[in-house]
This record gives sequence, structure tokens and C-alpha cells, in this order.
Amino acid sequence: MAKQEVIRVLIADDHHVVRGGLRALLETEEGIEVVGEASDGVEAVLKTRALEPDVLLLDLVMPRKNGIEAIQEIKHESPEARILV
Repeated sequence: MAKQEVIRVLIADDHHVVRGGLRALLETEEGIEVVGEASDGVEAVLKTRALEPDVLLLDLVMPRKNGIEAIQEIKHESPEARILV
């Protein structure tokens, strides 16, 4: 039997309750690991760079750097990045 590969997820949203809710929901799913959280666009870029998640769940409206700016920077550095808005 083949071993299921774990999907590593980073959650980026400026609302703590949203991040917590998404984390709680995703942690109930087998094969998904939440590797980190970011509270703004700058932190999302830095944590994506450091943690190299398979998927980034990203809010568009965040302080310091909005989601569009963060996506542009992340895609420039990692064109293969999978980002869900």
C-alpha cells in the first residue's frame, strides 16, 4: 500500500479567529498538516520562503502588504507555488 503524502499548508489572514478556524478545520483532515500561520502579507512572504508549504491559503486584504502584492512576490520567487485566495 502506498504511503499518502502529507499536504503542508500555510494560512495567511489578519484575523486570528479566521486563522484558528481554518487550522481547526484542516487539522481534522487526514493527510493535511498546517505548518504555520501569518497575520499579514509580509509575514506570509517570509514564512512561505522559510517553510516552503505545498499550499498557501491567503487573504487578499491584510496589513503591511496586501494579498495581491504577496502573491506577486511569492510567484516571482516560487512560480510553482499553489495559492488559494
